[in-house]
Amino acid sequence: MSVMKFKTNAKCGGCVAAIGDKLNKIMSPDNWSIDLSKPEKVLTVTTELPAATIIKAVTDAGFKAEQLL
Repeated sequence: MSVMKFKTNAKCGGCVAAIGDKLNKIMSPDNWSIDLSKPEKVLTVTTELPAATIIKAVTDAGFKAEQLL
């Protein structure tokens, strides 16, 4: 399993819930989190899925995600 981080435009718990609805379909809820306290609203995931799959899930929820290196 690898850990990846993504900058998102989530703003509140409702945003996290909407993103989570999509992520929970492709991974365990224990394998991701969003830190709303930082300006980048960092989504951290632990997965073997490709970054593009995570970005698509966030985009499908109506938000932006950009992988941080």
